Amino acid sequence: MLLADFAVLPAFSGNVPAALQNVFPSAKITQLGNWFSVKSDPRWCCTYLLDATDPLFIEIGRAFIEQQLKEYGRTSHIYNCDTFDENTPPVDSPEYISSLGAAIYSGMQSGDSDAVWLMQGWLFSYDPFWRPPQMKALLNSVPLGKLVVLDLFAEVKPIWSTSKQFYGVPYIWCMLHNFAGNIEMYGILDSIAFGPVEARTSENTTMVGVGMSMEGIEQNPVVYDLMSEMAFQHEKVDVKAWINQYSVRRYGRSVPAIQDAWNVLYHTVYNCTDGATDKNRDVIVAFPDVDPSIISVTEGKYQNYGKPVSKEAVLKSETSSYDHPHLWYSTSEVIRALELFIASGNELSASNTYRYDLIDLTRQALAKYANELFLNIIEAYQLNDAHGVFQLSRRFLELVEDMDGLLACHDGFLLGPWLESAKQLAQNEEQEKQYEWNARTQITMWFDNTQEEASLLRDYGNKYWSGLLRDYYGPRAAIYFKYMIESLESGDGFRLKDWRREWIKLTNDWQNGRNVYPVESNGDALITSQWLYNKYLQGTGVFDH
Repeated sequence: MLLADFAVLPAFSGNVPAALQNVFPSAKITQLGNWFSVKSDPRWCCTYLLDATDPLFIEIGRAFIEQQLKEYGRTSHIYNCDTFDENTPPVDSPEYISSLGAAIYSGMQSGDSDAVWLMQGWLFSYDPFWRPPQMKALLNSVPLGKLVVLDLFAEVKPIWSTSKQFYGVPYIWCMLHNFAGNIEMYGILDSIAFGPVEARTSENTTMVGVGMSMEGIEQNPVVYDLMSEMAFQHEKVDVKAWINQYSVRRYGRSVPAIQDAWNVLYHTVYNCTDGATDKNRDVIVAFPDVDPSIISVTEGKYQNYGKPVSKEAVLKSETSSYDHPHLWYSTSEVIRALELFIASGNELSASNTYRYDLIDLTRQALAKYANELFLNIIEAYQLNDAHGVFQLSRRFLELVEDMDGLLACHDGFLLGPWLESAKQLAQNEEQEKQYEWNARTQITMWFDNTQEEASLLRDYGNKYWSGLLRDYYGPRAAIYFKYMIESLESGDGFRLKDWRREWIKLTNDWQNGRNVYPVESNGDALITSQWLYNKYLQGTGVFDH
């Protein structure tokens, strides 16, 4: 079998700077919609689209390709282009969409006669605009064989099965899995083990390969291990047998208790079947920005916190007062898996991969405990119990501090490497400050905030990293709890604007910080996990459902 890497270069999508009008006054340019911007500043809120009928469209498309070929030399002839990725077309007409698709490809072909367009299929999953006529118009605007679509989220929402195999267009079955590099134990192993084979063997299939399209890596290694095998699998994988072999490969020896633990994880955290998009909204890393008096405690507890949630409950929560954390499994079963992991420590603690998984599993259990603890704080607030809020919030903040110490026990959960890798790219001190600011901003506010209004993408890139919990997530929660207690003591309502001002100032100060964080782990993973299990999870009753 021949394995090779092929470079994929970008093509001209039709998006242009507004200043193009200054150079070409007669150019037909349309401003598209606002993309998650608070201030709607035209400098960065929106993109501008050159009309497909404008002669400049193909001219720029050709020049764009030719310049890249001059820079890089001859390539694989494959070009990516995503004109409407999370951006709705200005016109609903299939004829317009078809003409735009044809113009995009003509621009590619005029610069490279053998051009093949590689398109993300995310827009068909993300935006209800893309009904069958519009979708078909775009896909069939390019000669057959000259367009390949990435079925980007096929493990959760496969488009091939609802679009007659992309209306005859070749596609690649992709696993998206992760958004923004969030750290959460999550996956759908059965879908990965079955999905590509089902697609390849389906009637009139146009599938031509498999791929991974994750937004972040370095989390959930079991998911990527299995997906990496699917390019070579001709039949559906028996996940139960595979997971037993995986645990032996991962730790270098067979330990029955660990195999039992992995079978629990396979049927819980790695069996998410509710169809919900998994973006980690745990309270610690994605703290709610709402008045605590309007948070529904009943909804937040999902009626029975220890049991998995129906798809309907997840979808219902999307319209609630804050973005509830996603829970799709029995937390008590996952606690049992943690107990089995801890019990195997004497045999496996020398294994680096065991220590990583032990910390990750302990973190997962504690994060869900923190979600429940937060709702208990909200409940105390709504009962006007200032003492209860004080005591419970103190425990919450102590938990955050303890989790920071847990994460410090492995290099895979440290903030330091992220910041240092950004700084190392700099050529001078000014660049170093800018790169570090960007690295800090991406995992917190994502920029574009005002003094009283947070970015719409705040916490999108949240991470469970040691240093980030202690210096950012913990202090942020402390500010919120402070305003809750002040509200109860004064008898006045929660000062939401004051909370936002102080939180946003904390964030902006942290973004501009230059303090250095460790790049090497410190602490014993097994001892720390055992201690935290005893302190927070054993016999608490929180997970006893």
